Amino acid sequence: MTGQRLTDLHGSLRDPLLGSIGFLNEVMGRYPEAISFAPGAPHPEFYDDVDVAGHLDRYLRHLETDRGLAPDAARRRLFEYGPSRGLINDLVADLLRRDAGIHTLPEALVITVGAQEAMLLTLRALYTPGDDLLAVADPSFVGILGAARMLDIPVVGIEETADGPDLDALAKACTAGRRIRAFYVAPDFANPGGGRMSVASRHRLLELAEEHDFLVIEDNTYGFTAAPGQERPVLKALDRSRRVVHIGTFAKVCFPGARVGFVVADQRVAAHPSGGDRLLADDLAALKSVVTVNTAPIAQAVIGGILLANGGSLAVPARRRAVRYQQNLDHLLRALDTWLGPSPRAGVRWNRPDGGFFVRVHLPVPVTLALLERSAAEFGVLWTPMAQFYPTGAGDRQLRLSCSYLDAEQIDEGAARLAAFLQEGL
Repeated sequence: MTGQRLTDLHGSLRDPLLGSIGFLNEVMGRYPEAISFAPGAPHPEFYDDVDVAGHLDRYLRHLETDRGLAPDAARRRLFEYGPSRGLINDLVADLLRRDAGIHTLPEALVITVGAQEAMLLTLRALYTPGDDLLAVADPSFVGILGAARMLDIPVVGIEETADGPDLDALAKACTAGRRIRAFYVAPDFANPGGGRMSVASRHRLLELAEEHDFLVIEDNTYGFTAAPGQERPVLKALDRSRRVVHIGTFAKVCFPGARVGFVVADQRVAAHPSGGDRLLADDLAALKSVVTVNTAPIAQAVIGGILLANGGSLAVPARRRAVRYQQNLDHLLRALDTWLGPSPRAGVRWNRPDGGFFVRVHLPVPVTLALLERSAAEFGVLWTPMAQFYPTGAGDRQLRLSCSYLDAEQIDEGAARLAAFLQEGL
């Protein structure tokens, strides 16, 4: 049998990003008793009692009573291949109007296999081989970095501040010679940086997009974790020039196993071969038809049933979850203050985000995979190295702590183990 050399395969498979993710998963599997601050996953309490059968039945009744389908036709809608654009577009469009102030037509939506597929399809549609750049916050979500690497899209990092990406740096990058085609941003409590854009910064970003002719790819995964009264408008709700491609997911507010996300792509595509103008969403759906064909109809039906059960809005379940995640974040910050303040070593510090799932810790030494292995083996605590989140190669002295998946007692014990590791293990 003829073997293959790694150098014969796509360059993304040699990227340290993919290797570090695989190594982290391997370490978690080898040390199941360690307390893990690694996964940015929803807390299990929110989907322990999800009534999948009940939600499927509710969506089937919706197809029969509201859409006029016969029972057999409604069941086939769930059991057969579905349209690439999606089945629940009308319900999601209504949700976005109610909860986010986004007014969009169902045909401008594509229902995707999680937010990750939405990112991949969007990048594939926007970028042709050449020198156009994708700008991202530095640090940025590994999913967008990995998708860009798979598609050979060059990336430029824009430093993340407490007020989100440095927009002066973005404006400068737009005039540095190479065209920025799109800018990826999570305006609320970004993973992993934790920054949050002010309303003024959101308006300025849209002005820059208009001035320098780029699109904004907005990731709205963590906006729901804002404290009551501290909500800020999503970029798409402020968008008056169709500059924003809005990406969302039901993983955090419903449950991750459904693997259902969506993308709002209402930009017009002129001079299309099919004749006349059409929506960018049409092209994303065409790409999806040769990637995943369609998002699983049964998974969509479950999400559709949840939306129907909540009157077309997820504001109430989102608020319940936000309370838990805010408590966990506050608990983690207090635990770090207790166990690490005053700091056991010079150079140990952390940020204090107002929401989201993550806290960044800066160390006085390089944060390597070998250091992670030692932390897990000798001190029973896991975390995520930050270097993989930085397209500029920075972040090699930072680690990320996620508090979303844990209970208060686990956070306390994990912080104590982390302190022991920093005091004895460095």
